Amino acid sequence: MKKILIIGLAAVFMILPLLANAQEANQGKEFVVYTDKNAKDNHYIPSGWMGDYGDIKLNDQSADNPHSGPTCIQFSYSGKKSQGQGWAGVYWQNPANNWGNKKGGFDLTGMTKLTFWARGAKGGEVIQKFMVGGIKGTYADSANIEFGPVELTDTWKEYTINLSGKDLSYINGGFGWTTTSDLNPEGATFYLDNVKFVADPSMKPEGRKQEAMPFYIYADRSSMGNHFIPSGWMGDYGDLKLDVGSKEDPYLGDTCVKIAYSGQATQGARWAGIYWQNPPNNWGNVDAGFDLSKANKLTFWAKGSKGGERIEEFKVGGIMGEFSDSDAAVIGPVILNKDWTQYTIDLKGKDMSYIIGGFAWATNIDVNPEGATFYLDEVKFE
Repeated sequence: MKKILIIGLAAVFMILPLLANAQEANQGKEFVVYTDKNAKDNHYIPSGWMGDYGDIKLNDQSADNPHSGPTCIQFSYSGKKSQGQGWAGVYWQNPANNWGNKKGGFDLTGMTKLTFWARGAKGGEVIQKFMVGGIKGTYADSANIEFGPVELTDTWKEYTINLSGKDLSYINGGFGWTTTSDLNPEGATFYLDNVKFVADPSMKPEGRKQEAMPFYIYADRSSMGNHFIPSGWMGDYGDLKLDVGSKEDPYLGDTCVKIAYSGQATQGARWAGIYWQNPPNNWGNVDAGFDLSKANKLTFWAKGSKGGERIEEFKVGGIMGEFSDSDAAVIGPVILNKDWTQYTIDLKGKDMSYIIGGFAWATNIDVNPEGATFYLDEVKFE
C-alpha cells in the first residue's frame, strides 16, 4: 500500500511541473499593455507625454462604451499648440518617465504583433502614427516600428502592428501614438482598449515597401495623405513664420503653405530654411526613411507675395546622420513669380530608396535684404 502511495505521489509531482510549464507557455502567447484600469496583467505606464503635452487629457478608466470590460482609455487632444510644437503624443514606458536613462524594458522576444482596438468620438480623427519601441538613450529600445497614419471611425476597430522579424529583446517604449494639429485642426477625442503583444506564428516579416506615386508632402493642411513634417528649422530660425493652413489664394484645395522670412539674422547666421522630415526633427537619428524608388521627379507650386523673391535652393534628401538619406537633388536659385508657377526637381538617376528629408528650401539675407514672403502648394513625388 505504501509503495502504491509513494508511486502515486511521485507521479503527481512529475505532472505538476509540466502543468506549470504549460501555463507559462500559454501566458507567454500574450503580453498585455492595457486591458482595464488596474488590471493585474497590465504592463507599461502612459507617462511619456511629448510635444504639446498641455494639449492632452487622459482618462485611463473611461466607462464610455469600452470595447470590452468595464473601462477603456480616453484621450482628448485640443490641438491648441500649448508648447508651440504643433504635435503631441504619449509613450507607454517601463518604468514611468523612462526616456532611456534607466534600465527597465521588457524582453518581448517571440512576440510577432501588437494588436489594439481604437475608435474616434465622432469618426474622422487622424492619428499620425502608432509606435512600438523607438526610445533612445543609454538604454535604447532594440527596435522602432511605426504604423500609420490611421483615420479612426466612430465604431471600435482592431488594428495590428506587424513585429515579425524585429528585435524585441529590449522594449521600454511598449506602445505610443502621435498626431498633429494640422491633421486635427479642431482637436480629436479617441479611445483605446485591449492593447497587447501576441505571439502569432502566422505573421511574416515585412520589408520596407516602395511607396506608390504620387506621394504627397503637402496637399492641404489636414490631408491624411501628407507625409513629412516641416520641423527642421535651420539657420536664423527666429526669422521664420510658418502657416501650413493659409487660405490666401491656395493653388488647389482649401489651404496652402505660407512662409514669411524677415531677414533680421536673429541667430546671426544670415540665412534660414526648413526641412520637411519624417518623423519630426529627424536629423538622421531615427530609422524612418521612406522608399521612394518609384519617383522620377518632385513637383511643387510656388509664388511670391510680390514677385522677385529669391530662394537659393529647393531640395530633396541630403540629411546626414546615423540613418542618412540615400541621395540628394537640388534646384536653384529660383526667382519666384507673383503668380503660381510649377517647379520640378528631377530625380532620374537618383537613389530614392531611403528618404527622411522629403523637401527643403533655403535662402539668405543677402539676396532678400527686405525679407521674403512666399507660398507653396501641391508638393509631391511623382
